[in-house]
Amino acid sequence: MGQPPAPAVRANDFMGVPRPVVALARDLPPSHEIDWHSHPRFQLVYAARGVMSVDTREATWVVPPQRAVWMPPQVEHRLTAKGVVQLRSLYVRPDAAARMPPSCEVLEVTPLLRELVLRATELPLEYDVRGPAGRLMRLLLDELAGLARLPYHLPMPKTAPLAAVCRRLLDAPEDGATLEEIARAGALSGRTLARHFRRHTGMSFAEWRRRARLLRALAWIAEGRPILEVAMELGYDSPSAFSAMFRRELGAPPSSFRA
Repeated sequence: MGQPPAPAVRANDFMGVPRPVVALARDLPPSHEIDWHSHPRFQLVYAARGVMSVDTREATWVVPPQRAVWMPPQVEHRLTAKGVVQLRSLYVRPDAAARMPPSCEVLEVTPLLRELVLRATELPLEYDVRGPAGRLMRLLLDELAGLARLPYHLPMPKTAPLAAVCRRLLDAPEDGATLEEIARAGALSGRTLARHFRRHTGMSFAEWRRRARLLRALAWIAEGRPILEVAMELGYDSPSAFSAMFRRELGAPPSSFRA
């Protein structure tokens, strides 16, 4: 008989380690979900390989290897692997995160940060804070504090009717229904739905749907799907129109987000 599978790493088992930063590695199979949970420390959620989605009760993100999500303590969140994902997480004690934002943010991952995170996950949990490992962790915190913060989140409303509309748009990003058509399906007027979107998400209906399509495109491209296929799938007339939108929103062409 074979050996039973090893138990999954539980990050909260390591939160009491007397070090300012704890780094853990975990590989996730396709479609694997880490259900709703929270941590007493700040967390940097990073996929060294693959694409994952990160959800809180307030918003959702798509995270390719060029980006990471900074998560404050006690914020409930869940992670879903879109393919094989090499999850590499940092857990930072609040007293060591004074220069970091107190809210959820998407951070641009520099080549230096990537290598520092990978090396950090190879260190013993109780590394010598006065030796080379301690210096590496201090450099890592310095690099984190200087990262660009990016508007990649998609705010999720809490009201049931509007949440259902948003779920429809997320599940079918190619859906070309107009605001009025979607409103009628929910027994609302277009004006009422537009007002609800602005009030509960801080974005217009058109802005929210464009951001939802952008994040879906980001995931597909990072998974390796051809840019032409992604553009057509999302209803763009040409890859050049899609690329122009992508560059305008994210400041880089779609090709730069390939796996």
